[in-house]
Amino acid sequence: MNKGDIITEVLVRTGKNTASGWLSDTFLNDWVSQSHQWAAGFKKWPFTEGRISTTYSTTEEWDFEGYKADSFRFMQIGGKRLRKLNFADYQIFKEESPSANDRVFSDFGGLVFINPNIDLSGTLTAWGQYAPAKFDATDLTENTVFSEGNDEGNQAVIEEIIGFIFKRDGKKDDALKQHQIASALLAELWQRIQDEQYAYQTHSDRGGMFERFDVLRGGASDEILRRDQF
Repeated sequence: MNKGDIITEVLVRTGKNTASGWLSDTFLNDWVSQSHQWAAGFKKWPFTEGRISTTYSTTEEWDFEGYKADSFRFMQIGGKRLRKLNFADYQIFKEESPSANDRVFSDFGGLVFINPNIDLSGTLTAWGQYAPAKFDATDLTENTVFSEGNDEGNQAVIEEIIGFIFKRDGKKDDALKQHQIASALLAELWQRIQDEQYAYQTHSDRGGMFERFDVLRGGASDEILRRDQF
């Protein structure tokens, strides 16, 4: 479903039209944008994860436009991984070791902080959560972040818009119920995504759950073959 499909569905379900000033195209466009922004930020959806690349320079503060604050979880420079510190620890590190070249970064608010003494060069690549852009009021063909295979999200957007209509009608209780329905749909979508991700595994080199070191006999053994694992 794209933006136009969502608006059509809202009008069909509510029996409303935009022929009067009570429900105008302006209202609908605004409500679609608000509902979509709310739904897109409801969880850290995997389909709002993005990657940004640029040439690294020895600058400490970076502003990656379009990405959510405090959302960067992984970063590389020249193919080498950086370790993320919480902001307070990063500041303590800078105070106590101002010349250290540790490969560390942090973020706070809308800024990313990279140790300027880092011993790396090349392409800086960061993975984070981008903030979906607002809809163009004149373009009905725009897709939502849910349009590619996550229709529960679009259904939640529809329910939330209907809540705005109820609120404009003065039906506050009905509007609240619509918001609860929309929230439940997004929660179900999030649960489905988590269920699909359950099989993710940590690589054995990082101490993954499927391999352990036997301190008595030496060597490694697979957890799934351990007789006493249950």
